[in-house]
Amino acid sequence: MLKETTDKLFSQMPSIGGVKEHLDQRTRGDKYIWALVLVLSLISIMVVYSATGSLAYKMSKGNTSIYLFKQVAFTLIGLVVVFALHRINYTVFSRVATVLFILSVPLLIYTLFFGAKINEGSRWIKLPIINMTIQSSDVAKLALFMYISRVLSKKQEVIKDFRKGFWPVFWPVLLICGLIMPANLSNALLTGATSLLLMFIGRVSFKHIGLVILVAMIPVVIIVSVAMATHNNKASAAEGKPIVAEKLKSFGRFGTWVSRVQDFMYAEENDVPYQVQQAKIAIANGSMLYGLGPGNSRQRNFLPQAYNDFIYSVIIEEYGLIGGAFIVFIYLVFLFRCIRIFRKCPYAFGAFLALGLSFTLVIQAVANMAVNVNIVPVTGVTLPLVSMGGSSFIFTCCAVGLILSVARNVEQMEGNAPKETEIEIPEENIATENEVQPA
Repeated sequence: MLKETTDKLFSQMPSIGGVKEHLDQRTRGDKYIWALVLVLSLISIMVVYSATGSLAYKMSKGNTSIYLFKQVAFTLIGLVVVFALHRINYTVFSRVATVLFILSVPLLIYTLFFGAKINEGSRWIKLPIINMTIQSSDVAKLALFMYISRVLSKKQEVIKDFRKGFWPVFWPVLLICGLIMPANLSNALLTGATSLLLMFIGRVSFKHIGLVILVAMIPVVIIVSVAMATHNNKASAAEGKPIVAEKLKSFGRFGTWVSRVQDFMYAEENDVPYQVQQAKIAIANGSMLYGLGPGNSRQRNFLPQAYNDFIYSVIIEEYGLIGGAFIVFIYLVFLFRCIRIFRKCPYAFGAFLALGLSFTLVIQAVANMAVNVNIVPVTGVTLPLVSMGGSSFIFTCCAVGLILSVARNVEQMEGNAPKETEIEIPEENIATENEVQPA
C-alpha cells in the first residue's frame, strides 16, 4: 500500500523535461534576452548585497539582510512585470502611446515644481501609501519612445519633409528632454541621444538630424563655456571669495553641472571628487583577472552610492577585469539580439520600439560604466538591471518586457511558436521592408 502511494506521488511530480516544456510554452520571445535578464538579476542580487554593508550600518543598525530581501523582492517583481508585458501584443502599446505621452507631460511639470528634493534635484514623486519614490523621467522616457515609434511608423512616406515628417517626431523629443533637463541633465542628454539614433534608423533627413544635434549641443556648450571661463576662480575660494559656480547654484542645478565639468577637466589628483577617487581605488584593488572575490570589497564602506551609481566599480573590485568585461559583453549581446528583432520584425512600430528601448538601456549602461572609470563626468545614472532595485529597476523591466513582446510576435510570425490569441494589428502600423531598414 505504501509503495503504491509513493509511486503515485512520484508519477504526479513534473519531470525536468516537463518543467522546461511548460516554461517554453509560457515564456516566448528571444530566449537569449531572457537568459541575459536572469543573469543580470542574479549578479545584481549578489553585488547589491555586498555593496550595502555601510548603508545597512547607517540606516538599519547593521542588518544587511534587509537589503538582500529588498533586492530579491524587487527582482521578483521586475521579472513578473517582464513576464506580464511580454504576453501583451505590442500593437496595444501603439494604441495607448499617445495617451501615455500626454499624461507624462503634466507629470514632469509637477515633478519639476513639487517633486521631492533628493541629491539637490527635484526629480522624484513620493507615493504616500507605499512610501516609495518614483522618477517621473522613467515614465516619460517609456511614453516618449512608444510615441515617436508610432509617429515614425506612420510618417515613413513623408519622413523627409520637415513639416509633415520631421517636426511631428522632433517636438515631442524637444518637449520631454526640455522638461527633464532642469532636474536631470544627464538623463535628458541620454534620452535625446537615443531619440537621435532612432530618427537615424527611421530615415530622417541628415540635415534634420544635424538640426537635432545642434539643439542638443546648446546646453552642453553653455555649461562647458562657463566652466572654462570660471575655473580659475576656484583659487579665490581659499581667500573666502565666492566662486562663480557657487553663485550659479541659485539657478536650479546649473552650478552643480558647472562644478562637475570643472572637476572633470581641471581638478588635480588630490582635488578629484571623493566618489571618483574611491571608484578608482576600488578598480585598482581588483586584479587583472579575478579581483578580491565575491563579498570582499574594501571600498564599499567608503564609496558613496556603491550599490547604485558606482556599482560597476564594486564589480571590478570583487570580480576583476574579467567580471567587468563580462558585464560589457552581456550588454553587447543584448543589443545584438535586439537588433536582430528589429531586422526580423515586419511592422515598423514594433521594430522601432524594440530598437529604441534597447538603445536607451545600452547607452545608459555605457554612460554608467564610463563614469565609474572616469571617462566622463559624474552623471548619476544607474546600471540597468544591476543597480539596487527601485522605481528605475521596475521601469527597466518594463522596457525589457516591451522588447520581448515584439520578439514573441516575431517568433509567432516565423512559425517557431504556437499561435496565440492576438489583437488585430492596425493597418496603420504595417510597413514595407524599406520602412524599417536603417538609412
